Amino acid sequence: MKKLGIIGFGWLGNHIAERLSGQYEIFATTTTPSKAENLNAKGYHTTLVSFPNELDLEMKPWKSAADLDAIIISVPFSGIRGAQIPMNDKRQNLLNFLGDFKGQLFLASSTGVYPDTEKEFTEDDLDSQDVESESFILEKFPKTNILRLAGLMGDQRLLKNYNITNLDQLVNHIHYADICSVVEKMLNSHSEFKLYNVVAPIHPSKEEVINAQKGLAYSGERTAVGRTVSPEKLIQDLDFKFQFPDPRYFHL
Repeated sequence: MKKLGIIGFGWLGNHIAERLSGQYEIFATTTTPSKAENLNAKGYHTTLVSFPNELDLEMKPWKSAADLDAIIISVPFSGIRGAQIPMNDKRQNLLNFLGDFKGQLFLASSTGVYPDTEKEFTEDDLDSQDVESESFILEKFPKTNILRLAGLMGDQRLLKNYNITNLDQLVNHIHYADICSVVEKMLNSHSEFKLYNVVAPIHPSKEEVINAQKGLAYSGERTAVGRTVSPEKLIQDLDFKFQFPDPRYFHL
């Protein structure tokens, strides 16, 4: 069985592991002993490690890395809406932990790297070399796949469960099941050095989403203009079909 590493085993990492554990032996990192125990109980191989904002002179390469076919990095390295915040030491800690890994590598980035401008953004609008939270990994691992993930939704992560403002704003969301499908496809096709926006292709307003999730009719005017992110490159390259293309129905 192939071996998959997930660095930063949070909500998304858990869903990816559940989806792929029948095909891959899962190696995970977490920051707390109690969570490590829970993950080990699931049959995962867990390493306790954190990536502090200060340089950790004791950080050693991940012993498991040499045996892994692929690694998914799910640790945040950028601020809200792509804000550039000092994380150089934190990033260096991660690079030191990866050592000289030779396998397939994924970095979970965010559509938040795009400016807050009312237009449709594609990958061509912003090269990874111009995004500090992405370029740092490419300098050492140039074949890294960068996945710019939209707002993570699914399960109990539904817009109706949050205190929401700016209800007329269009959403850029993605269901975790579709992220898992993208990762699975890219693993199977041995993708390298790819940059994809991973976002549902339909962009309703927040109010439309909340009303649909509450079973209420939407009587307002459909907003057509706003900041949206396009998944067209992903759709074309991977012949990808979304299981959840419309955020209004992520709860179904």
